[in-house]
Amino acid sequence: MYTCRKANFEDLSKICDFPISEEEVFFMSPKLQYPLTVDHFNEVIKDRMNQTTIEYNGEICGFASVYNVENNNKCWLGTVIVSPSFRNKGAAEFLVKDIIRVIEKELSIKELHLVCHNINTRGLMFYSRLGFTPYEIEKRITPSGEIIAAIKMKLELG
Repeated sequence: MYTCRKANFEDLSKICDFPISEEEVFFMSPKLQYPLTVDHFNEVIKDRMNQTTIEYNGEICGFASVYNVENNNKCWLGTVIVSPSFRNKGAAEFLVKDIIRVIEKELSIKELHLVCHNINTRGLMFYSRLGFTPYEIEKRITPSGEIIAAIKMKLELG
């Protein structure tokens, strides 16, 4: 059974093992670098809200956070990562839905935004299935120098 809880510093070493490529770290946040280290990850997420860890029977299997709360109305979902052994098993959906529930009820947020890259087809399909819709595209450059599209998506809450 999945459960979510507030993440703590001790969780970070396990979470840093989840991304299996430079691309996955980039999908988490363009501010991060592969291989992901606890110190760098902690520095990037230190000011984020709702740092959430998902567990399955006590085993950490994912992480996500919220940042840039604007006018107590909208915020951004980021640093979403799930352990390779828990992918395609409902963990990401449980995690994101838990964050949505918390920010909607406790923070009265009306819009949840995110950025998903065009090369992250699984992510785009996942967020679309949860009701996120695209509204803007920006040019981004990957660590390897490839030009890609950063697709901004949002979910209307409440």
